Amino acid sequence: MPEQSYCIYLVFSKTGTWLSRALKYFQPSKYVHTSIGFDETFNEMYSFGRINPKNPFSGGFVKESLYEGVYKNNPSSECQIFKVPVTLEQYEGLKKDIEYFHSTRDRYRYNFIGLFGVLFNRPIHRKNHYFCSQFVYILLKKHHILDVGKQPELVQTIDLFELKNKILIYEGLIVDMERKAPPSSLININNSL
Repeated sequence: MPEQSYCIYLVFSKTGTWLSRALKYFQPSKYVHTSIGFDETFNEMYSFGRINPKNPFSGGFVKESLYEGVYKNNPSSECQIFKVPVTLEQYEGLKKDIEYFHSTRDRYRYNFIGLFGVLFNRPIHRKNHYFCSQFVYILLKKHHILDVGKQPELVQTIDLFELKNKILIYEGLIVDMERKAPPSSLININNSL
């Protein structure tokens, strides 16, 4: 019997909100927001971002959907989605960590000040404060999926693209995605990085 394969999804997005546009100046990547998920429908992704889609200053740990919240409010939102094969141990460890963050989500806040540390290449560590790429990187590094040799407080979205075994499954406007289509049919012909 063949061994069951496990995977996670990394979703990079650009929403066009004022914060998204401002972050574009901090990093050379088109996509400035990063989420991690386990669900190939992208109805449940995890990151640090807006708790209230209408309030950019209500940041913290969030469970997101590509079809709701900020994405729904900004129809020009674009994304790039990668499937990443992982081991069972990595998969279970990541899920356990996400469950912990979710169950203790009231403790966490968005690391707005940390973004200035990235700009000036000086890590600003704040307990229980994260920005999206910092959060995703901490999880990937902890489970030996990616190590870019930087302190998490300095990791930008573009650094996460260094992951070698990622498989591009979609790039384009979020509104153009077929909600129920399996990932193999979501591949966009314009899949260049």
